[in-house]
Amino acid sequence: MKEHKFFRQIVTCAVILSVPFFSFTKEEDPYAGKRKEMVKRQLKARDIRDESVLEVMGKVPRHLFVEPGLRNQAYRDHPLPIDEGQTISQPYIVALMTQNLKLKKGEKVLEVGTGSGYQAAVLAHLTDKVYSVEIREKLSKKAVKTLKKLNYNQVKVKWGDGYFGWEEFAPFDAIIVTCAANHVPPSLLKQLKEGGRLIIPLGNPLYFQTLTLITKIEGKPEVRHVLDVRFVPMVGEAQKK
Repeated sequence: MKEHKFFRQIVTCAVILSVPFFSFTKEEDPYAGKRKEMVKRQLKARDIRDESVLEVMGKVPRHLFVEPGLRNQAYRDHPLPIDEGQTISQPYIVALMTQNLKLKKGEKVLEVGTGSGYQAAVLAHLTDKVYSVEIREKLSKKAVKTLKKLNYNQVKVKWGDGYFGWEEFAPFDAIIVTCAANHVPPSLLKQLKEGGRLIIPLGNPLYFQTLTLITKIEGKPEVRHVLDVRFVPMVGEAQKK
């Protein structure tokens, strides 16, 4: 597929170095208890051991990234639908993918598939250099609004085909792909730093995939299989391969 002009359109929030985020009182945040239970029963009870990831998952208001009618389900152990036939992954999968990236402060991370913006918000607590690409214009604009409303102003969102990464800001220390593909997009491997980590659901995009962690060692991918999963398919250029 040839590159279209709309893929070069960029919708961004301003980049800042501080991380003020949102601030709730107990009265304003009736979901605090549900987040605490989510962390305890869905994450700690499984294999999420990274304390920084557990702390972040207990902070980010997942219910504000879904439709009002679904907020009472926001902290349950399953994905939820969002616009354009897409989904927001279950909390455990978000935490697992994030934990495998082993992000450090100051590292640069690329997300392919912004969706609701929830995963980007989680990443933004771990580093102030978060770049996210979303192929669906409606989703990208809505995610920008949500992230801005919650003061995640250091997250940059681009409307475009994530198959090609975001060369302007490459190389990246870590890349997270939140949609399924039957191969690793070459541009993503190229834009990954030496020693960088890339996590992606690989397999048949229409059925089941294997969550796969790739580390770039001496320019070559070192592969580790993490978990069997099911994600929505990557569209755009990926569909032609």
